[in-house]
Amino acid sequence: MSVNVNRSVADQFYRYKMPRLIAKVEGKGNGIKTVIVNMTDVAKALSRPPTYPTKFFGCELGAQTQFDAKNDRFIVNGSHEANKLQDMLDIFIRKFVLCPECDNPETDLHINPKKQTIGNSCKACGYRGMLDTRHKLCTFILKNPPENEPGSVKEKKEKKNRKKDKENGSGSGEAGNHNDVDAPVVVDGDDDDEDWAEETTEEAQRRRMEEISAHAKNLTLSEDLEKTLEERVNIFYNFVKQKREDGAIDAADKEILAEAERLDVTAMGPLILSELLFDENIRDQIKKYKRHFLRFCVNNKKAQKYLLGGFECLVKLHQAQLLPRVPVILKDLYDADLVEEDVILSWAEKVSKKYVSKELAKEIHVKAAPFVKWLKEAEEESEGSEEEEAEDENVEVLVRLSTDIFSYYYSD
Repeated sequence: MSVNVNRSVADQFYRYKMPRLIAKVEGKGNGIKTVIVNMTDVAKALSRPPTYPTKFFGCELGAQTQFDAKNDRFIVNGSHEANKLQDMLDIFIRKFVLCPECDNPETDLHINPKKQTIGNSCKACGYRGMLDTRHKLCTFILKNPPENEPGSVKEKKEKKNRKKDKENGSGSGEAGNHNDVDAPVVVDGDDDDEDWAEETTEEAQRRRMEEISAHAKNLTLSEDLEKTLEERVNIFYNFVKQKREDGAIDAADKEILAEAERLDVTAMGPLILSELLFDENIRDQIKKYKRHFLRFCVNNKKAQKYLLGGFECLVKLHQAQLLPRVPVILKDLYDADLVEEDVILSWAEKVSKKYVSKELAKEIHVKAAPFVKWLKEAEEESEGSEEEEAEDENVEVLVRLSTDIFSYYYSD
């Protein structure tokens, strides 16, 4: 039975299908292992080597993996259910197959062994970018590139064979007749002329220029990622600053997030944004730029902590105006879903001099105390009301049971 490659798409007519993963548990005790019976077919549907998803399972499960391509056996040590592995495959597909722009699986991976980077290109929408190489699987991919990529086993063999052919050809040329040597040269020359004739069309030139610019873009991406954290933060700062100066900041929330992700500074994004987008009128600006901050802060507690750090820096810059309004501003951030309750409570427990002086940090915490107290009381009331609701439900059930029993005995 086949399933959609992107299982979040419910459309039954979705064109990209893959076989449902079949797992077979073999062995007992310490020798127990799970054989993924149809891994070759699954991997073919994803246009990835079967070793990649198998190794991904091993990374996620903390288990050893074994590959026997000749006998079509891809093994993960331990006992694992097919449904669990299928869910895990969805994560692999999201990270290493689907295009981040159009969610299409028509993508190719491009390995740069020299710079140790993995590029990603989409045939459907033309997207080109770099993969986040922090996952353990990336180390395996860099050591085992896809076929026809630089450094792959197939590519090395072809290169070796070409070298042998060249040596054999030159050897026979010295011993053989002149025509045998010249003949292939003439043919190669004709082929070159034909290639150049084809490539001089306007469409070919346009395509070639696109490839050159895309290659240059990938080189820039790689070079930026090799820079220090401070340098990458400065690049991101200047990017946002330029958007603001160009008057394009309001609609640039997606671009700003994409640039932060490209530079691997996503968590620090709110710290930079608060410096560039907030001033003494922060209460109005929270509403105006809520969407920008949400892109960074939703389900990212580290980004939320950086936002609180940025808020402390802002209080330092506009102390007279903002220090008295600390509790109100914190409530604005909380109501806008930019900072979660537990992050604020955690922040309130410890005074830090990471962003401002110890003295000012203490003042900010003192001013924040009424809001923090309100948060704690609201949390306690919420817990209390949940307990009361549970008790009410229990009483209701007991009353209903009593009524049913009474009706049973006295209905006649």
